[in-house]
Amino acid sequence: MKGIVDRFEGDFAVIEIDGQTHDVSKSAVDASVKVGDVVTLVEGVWKSNQAERMQREKQIKKLMDDVWAD
Repeated sequence: MKGIVDRFEGDFAVIEIDGQTHDVSKSAVDASVKVGDVVTLVEGVWKSNQAERMQREKQIKKLMDDVWAD
């Protein structure tokens, strides 16, 4: 299962999964995860997926470049 970390609120991480947000206990999220990271659920722990994050950043940059192109 994959998601994107939207924000942290108190003892919870808010993770967007398939277009819906879910409150997940911080204890189930790896300490290195930050807002905007693409995360994957591995053995009950949400871990950052750097390759997916980089791919997502490239897609967003391309969309922005296309919008702002002269």
